[in-house]
Amino acid sequence: MEPRKLRVAVHKFASCDGCQLAFLNAGEALLALSERVDFVHFAELGPMDPEAEVDVAFIEGSVCTREEGDRLQRIRARSRFLISLGACATAGGLQALRNLADGEAWLNEIYPRREYLDALATATPLSEEVTVDLAIWGCPVNGEQVFQVIAELERGLTPRLPDDPLCLECKRRGAVCTLVTQGRPCLGPVTRGGCGALCPRFGRDCYGCFGPSEHPNTEALGRRFEGLGLIDAAIARRFLFINSAAPAFREAGLRWGGRPACP
Repeated sequence: MEPRKLRVAVHKFASCDGCQLAFLNAGEALLALSERVDFVHFAELGPMDPEAEVDVAFIEGSVCTREEGDRLQRIRARSRFLISLGACATAGGLQALRNLADGEAWLNEIYPRREYLDALATATPLSEEVTVDLAIWGCPVNGEQVFQVIAELERGLTPRLPDDPLCLECKRRGAVCTLVTQGRPCLGPVTRGGCGALCPRFGRDCYGCFGPSEHPNTEALGRRFEGLGLIDAAIARRFLFINSAAPAFREAGLRWGGRPACP
């Protein structure tokens, strides 16, 4: 008797769809995966059954509307394993920048007829609403990590993704340190690896797409940024950009002003 296939759903909340493209861009690997698992809901791939009971539910995006909050509760009740997919689902994403302002006033200034708008004053990660079994960080996520997680779940294992600082990944891939050699305000020392050190390998400083690493020393790095000549608002902006709702980055951003200028 063949083992039962995992029933998998991929849901979208407030987001840009970039993390779902980590699946679609996999090409032949996705075709091979679809023979091993049963995608029962994945709108961008084709199957549509958002209320189905599944073994694994991937959710991209943050909670920004009342409807999303209600839908998240239903998905959690129908999923054995729930995974936040990417920065928006895991730490609020760019839209969580609204949490640093007066959300109600912000919405009233932009939309003249609020009665037609189902929007909350805040944008929150999934973990603030329901229990999340695993977080896959990234903006967007690394498709290889997503497929690794599915393979481990197929074998009955509990997935665990690395949370070492990006600096270690830079060393392994031979990337020249932009902080040391160019004096650029790189977040690599406090950001988890997983992106393949993409930005540093092309001479660009890390923006923290993959969220805080384990035990990040954000205070020391912020002081180093001061030594590079960054003003407080610019330092806050570095930490409160893509993953502003991640506790370590939020606390660091608030330490240096809390309300950075728009990116």
